[in-house]
Amino acid sequence: CGLVKPSGGVVSSASKPYYIPQLSGPLNNVLTLAQALRIDRKLQALHEILDGNVNETNFALLDDDWSIEERCREALEYWQLGGLDLTQKMETLSGGQKTKVLLSGISIHQSGLVLMGEPSNHLDTAGRQLLYGFIRSSASTLLIVSHDRMLLNQLGMIYELSKDGIKAYGGTYEFYYEQKQVENNALREGVRSKEKALRKAKEIERETWERQQKQQARAKKSQANAGLPPILLGRRKSASENSAARLKDVHAAKTGALSQELAGLRKELPGMDAMKFGFNNSMLHKGKVLVTAAGINFSYGGQLLWEHPLDFQITSGERIMLSGANGSGKTSLIKLILGSLLPTTGTIARAISQAVYIDQD
Repeated sequence: CGLVKPSGGVVSSASKPYYIPQLSGPLNNVLTLAQALRIDRKLQALHEILDGNVNETNFALLDDDWSIEERCREALEYWQLGGLDLTQKMETLSGGQKTKVLLSGISIHQSGLVLMGEPSNHLDTAGRQLLYGFIRSSASTLLIVSHDRMLLNQLGMIYELSKDGIKAYGGTYEFYYEQKQVENNALREGVRSKEKALRKAKEIERETWERQQKQQARAKKSQANAGLPPILLGRRKSASENSAARLKDVHAAKTGALSQELAGLRKELPGMDAMKFGFNNSMLHKGKVLVTAAGINFSYGGQLLWEHPLDFQITSGERIMLSGANGSGKTSLIKLILGSLLPTTGTIARAISQAVYIDQD
């Protein structure tokens, strides 16, 4: 998309790509929806023209895009954001709503090439279904980076990027996964075969060395009994040692080559994902009350988040899933539990000595 210049080679594009970044963190500041979508100047030019300010600058900024406002309204409604205003600040939105705002820009900008980084990360179930449907029906060329397997199964081509370059697989993620299993099984079989060949080569090398040692011992004893002159004994000993050295070099070259081939194959074996959460036992007795909330609610700009105040209790040892639509207040509730936000109404009591919070970014 032109944000980074290549150290080597050239990247060219027939049309300006529309880019949806993986993280919306930089948009959490004072940007409005229109500014985040990069249409604020065009909208301003449209309104000035409609108000009678028909100068060349405004016409150049609008670029004959008279339907820009209508496309914005339709796009936001498609992504379930019909109640939002383009002058609203991005910082007032949830992570999923911010993603949907950026997704609405695809229809607004009508770009032929769309680049997406993990577009389903912050979306709720309904938002993901909208995204999958959009991907299936879009006429644009889509290049998507994702770990969402359901999303990848909407796509007809998978590209795998590694240190060795880029490899194309014609099919959905399921097809790609099956092909990778076949490739990895073949690779493991190649490693096993090479290991077996190396063991066999080392065994032959050992047997040959032992046989040669026995032959040399027998020859030495036979020559001593034959009473041959020392000069002749020396020549035969030297010839035998040279022959042994040449044989040793042959075996060393063979085992060395096999070892190198084996090392190369082992490097190609897929590595396991090393990311794990390893929290130690809290040592709290099961059932200890950690959080008690009574009639809590929270307000943004005078508007309460929940129609009915919340009452709940969290005890030690519980495993709780918090589900809800984008913008329903899940993150706000977590921050109320942590104490980083104070409830507008009601009370919340905490008996937490230490908490670990892993946010969505």
